[in-house]
Amino acid sequence: MITKGTCRRILLCSASTLLVSAMAVAQYAPGGAGQQQQPNMPNQQPVTPSTGTTGPDSSLANQQAIADQAFVRKALEGGAVEVQLGQLAQQKSQSEDVKQFGQKMVEDHTQLAEQMKPIAQQLGVKEPKGLSKKDKQLIAKLEGLSGPQFDEAYIQAMVKDHKEDLKEFKDEAQSALNQNVKLTAQQGAGVISQHLQMIQQIAQNHNVATEGKSKTSASVQ
Repeated sequence: MITKGTCRRILLCSASTLLVSAMAVAQYAPGGAGQQQQPNMPNQQPVTPSTGTTGPDSSLANQQAIADQAFVRKALEGGAVEVQLGQLAQQKSQSEDVKQFGQKMVEDHTQLAEQMKPIAQQLGVKEPKGLSKKDKQLIAKLEGLSGPQFDEAYIQAMVKDHKEDLKEFKDEAQSALNQNVKLTAQQGAGVISQHLQMIQQIAQNHNVATEGKSKTSASVQ
């Protein structure tokens, strides 16, 4: 026979079971507190993956690699001109200091070229087969001069050349991507700086004006 106490316990257990079931249903119902989906944020912008800086960096690296090649090519061409002009100075100048400077040009620029050649090969830069049209014209004009006229034209050309070369070598020493190019540019800048100081002193000794003179105008004076 079921007593009143037993009935009361049965009713309490049934009520508890119904309450637990109701909470479970509410938890997984749409909009419930325990919903597994993330709520939508009205002001939240979609997150896009970052592309990084690979593209721009790669482009800049390629541009600098091309600049390194151009520098090496121009340095080889310029060195070849300095050697030929130095040889010409030894032959045609009547001044001992100009002759000595010409000899130093041959020695130093030959050495710089020897340092640059393996780097050029590494970068795929071909050695110049000859002088440019402009350089050939300069040499031809200097060959037509002699005595003080030759000295003046040669000194002016050397001052102008070495100012331009020094700037280019310093710039490349700062920006070069290839470490061998950077090191050679640094060493070359030191050598060219010495050359510039030497030829500027020679210009003073010979009373040669060097400001505002171009190669062409200097060579025809």
